[in-house]
Amino acid sequence: MKNFVKVSSFVAAVLCPQLCLATGSAELYSSKSYGYGRFEARARFAPGDGVVSAFFLWKDGSEKAGTFWNELDFEKIGAACSLQSNSIYGNPSANHTKQQTTQGDLCGGYHTYAYEWTADAVVWLIDGMEVRRDTGAAAQAFADNATAMQFHFNIWPGDATFGGTLNPSTLPVHQYIDWVQYSAYQNGTFTLTFREDFNANTLPDGWLTGNWGSPKNLSTHAPENVNFINGYAVLSLTADNALGPAGAMPGNPSGGSGGAGATGGATGSSGSSAGGSANSAGGSTNSGGGSTNSAGGNANSAGSGANNASGATSGGGPAAAGATNGSAGTGAPSGGGASSAAGSTNGVPPTTTSTSSDSGGCSFSPAPGRNAFWFALSIPALAFLRRKSVRRGRAGKSV
Repeated sequence: MKNFVKVSSFVAAVLCPQLCLATGSAELYSSKSYGYGRFEARARFAPGDGVVSAFFLWKDGSEKAGTFWNELDFEKIGAACSLQSNSIYGNPSANHTKQQTTQGDLCGGYHTYAYEWTADAVVWLIDGMEVRRDTGAAAQAFADNATAMQFHFNIWPGDATFGGTLNPSTLPVHQYIDWVQYSAYQNGTFTLTFREDFNANTLPDGWLTGNWGSPKNLSTHAPENVNFINGYAVLSLTADNALGPAGAMPGNPSGGSGGAGATGGATGSSGSSAGGSANSAGGSTNSGGGSTNSAGGNANSAGSGANNASGATSGGGPAAAGATNGSAGTGAPSGGGASSAAGSTNGVPPTTTSTSSDSGGCSFSPAPGRNAFWFALSIPALAFLRRKSVRRGRAGKSV
């Protein structure tokens, strides 16, 4: 009986976090990684305090122990829809954060977010305007340790230390992505290589959805919360028993730039004077980038252009070797561990997970949705754990 009590306590420790997760989050990412170039997306971030909405670039495998971490972020945080940019790199990783001053409502309208990554610089742009440029050692950290990076988008609940405190009554909320495109960089020029307009109602080829814990471990990314509606990818933050895009209204507001043209100016060694921003040599749809897809513009916004949002660093998940947002260390920064006030890391599932649960304690009464499933598993788990201890693992990526 004594052993059974010990086992029961262990089951409670393992299952309680799942029972307490009352929120379903979402992550969408590209299966392919891309080298030096311009990574762009037209998007609208999700509103609300405690809602982190992001577009980020991630070097696959950064979360693995002993691996040099490489990640770049646009993250919307807080009730005021503030924007933060992050450059996260190192072994162990460290977060280099900047609070961005932006024009327009990032949660009420669409904007175009872009990273220009070359051997000499990493540049963040919003609607064709440069808002941050990292050179020197910061750029070298990516040139030396990352050959390619993936597109990632996610939405997840924060807490009082980062992103704000979520009020569940405000759910569901949604992040919308109009289009994504990549322009390869070579010999000082950006050349459009691919564009995804999300015109199908199903997950496009070359894209995957996450199913791991979010950075604060207050939710689990659910494939059901990634949907495609009227030419938009929709990422939803919902109650755990109400997964899906209910209430989503992508719309097609005007404003923002329509994306870079097929060729663009170089950033990095040639500097912005050579056409570093999307509005110069490459041009937005408003300045010669072209309104057709082949030219890199947005057919729906030809002249008016579109704003877009991006983001994930915030979402995926940290690795055991990662640093808690902002400070170097061995903690698990994003996926399963806590992120610091300096920002959160994003990316793939961590190799270990925190057992901390949502605030407010945990009950073993069956909860609706996936929580009921975990509760149902508790009985056979008790019998199994009498004979063998089980290490709690992480689910892998799924389509």
